[in-house]
Amino acid sequence: MLSRLQELRKEEETLLRVKAALHDQLTRLKTLGQMDNEAAINQTELHLSLQDHEEEEEEEEEESDS
Repeated sequence: MLSRLQELRKEEETLLRVKAALHDQLTRLKTLGQMDNEAAINQTELHLSLQDHEEEEEEEEEESDS
């Protein structure tokens, strides 16, 4: 009976370590996901900024041609 209890305690310790490792991994993945999202947002903002700049240049060219 005691050995079964010891086995269960060891198994519990192992499961707790696995749980902690999985939690750490999940936290890292969430952080990477946030970084990917921020990179995508920055890239979109840059694209929109360049697009606005190109449109302004086109408008200026049209005005100077008139």
